[in-house]
Amino acid sequence: MLHVVHHPAYVSPATPRSAHRFDKYGLVMDALRESGAAMTVHAPEPMARAWVEAVHDPAYVADVLNLTVPADKARRIGFPITERVARRAMLSPGGTWAAARLARLHGYAANAAGGSHHALYDTGAGYCVFNDLAIAANRLIAEGEAARILILDLDVHQGDGTAALLADRADIFTLSIHAERNFPARKARSTLDIALQDGTGDDAYLAVLQDVVPRVLDGFAPDLILYQAGVDPHGDDRLGRLALTDEGLDARDRFVLRQARSRSIAVASTMGGGYGADRMLIARRHAACMIRMAEEAAA
Repeated sequence: MLHVVHHPAYVSPATPRSAHRFDKYGLVMDALRESGAAMTVHAPEPMARAWVEAVHDPAYVADVLNLTVPADKARRIGFPITERVARRAMLSPGGTWAAARLARLHGYAANAAGGSHHALYDTGAGYCVFNDLAIAANRLIAEGEAARILILDLDVHQGDGTAALLADRADIFTLSIHAERNFPARKARSTLDIALQDGTGDDAYLAVLQDVVPRVLDGFAPDLILYQAGVDPHGDDRLGRLALTDEGLDARDRFVLRQARSRSIAVASTMGGGYGADRMLIARRHAACMIRMAEEAAA
């Protein structure tokens, strides 16, 4: 059974003067229903403002909620902040937090949004407004839901915002495996970064994963993994520089879940990146990711 967190407001109309679209967050639910997979859909609550301000500059949070984000920051984010975008920015961290709590009960759960790993302390960036991974991790530990959290970022882009926001946390380990020459140009320092060369394919990628992940799990011993499960390492992705196939993504996700399950570690995933002209194809990649991880968690 797949437990997935979704809210209709995850889908926001395209904003003026931006090519960014939010429709894949609705299309992924269509893809899940199309698949026939057994699932339960859970609705998130917006994250309380105090928890967002515990990670982000309160002045920036106020600008987002009051729709007064300066033009330079809106350009860095990639779109202007509208009322719908601001609401979505509060729901997404709530969804990641809810997915993590569900994962503690069921072994695995997914947020059908989230993974806004480029958002920094006082600004958003790279289509990310607030960093749901950092916000959720901080709240989960503060409220005693977890003691040690691994944020495993397998998006094709480095999780620079997550790394910067959590740099001083001994109880949160940030691991990013990404394309070295992709966005952002200036990388932050995660607890551990693995930068891959352009064109890295299934075999080389999986060899790195199989070497690094077990060592981190055994050395850090987290009791929860927040998994940034971007599908943009796929070779056909519009913004990727790696060369994974559908089979490679499948093997990646199943390996992560098997390693976690063998150590009794819960996993909550966020969607992260996935880009292309055929938006339903991208949604199906995200849906397939959630389905196979739910299968592994139930095995």
